[in-house]
Amino acid sequence: QVRLVQSGGGLVQPGGSLKLSCAVSGVNFRLHPMRWHRQAPGKSRELVASISSGNNADYAESVRGRFTISRDNVWNRTYLQMNSLKPEDTATYYCSTTRQGVDFWGQGTQVTVSS
Repeated sequence: QVRLVQSGGGLVQPGGSLKLSCAVSGVNFRLHPMRWHRQAPGKSRELVASISSGNNADYAESVRGRFTISRDNVWNRTYLQMNSLKPEDTATYYCSTTRQGVDFWGQGTQVTVSS
């Protein structure tokens, strides 16, 4: 059974930082790409960052230079370090991976950037 369990998130002031974590089980983690998405109220879900099994990272233009995706193939976790947060980063964030053509998702975690 594939499971993705997220932690982190919360309320932060503009300019602040947060780190999200996603613990993965049920797959050979090191072989799978990992992704972080977000969905703001009234908007469609968007891909924020991805990291390949070979540790190549890619970012949406809106977060490049502020967010960093990483993975730990020992503890089967992926992380999203978010710096210089802006109010427009407010959203529910989801991690995901794909196995045999099927996408699996974390439960989502709320990030609110507000003064």
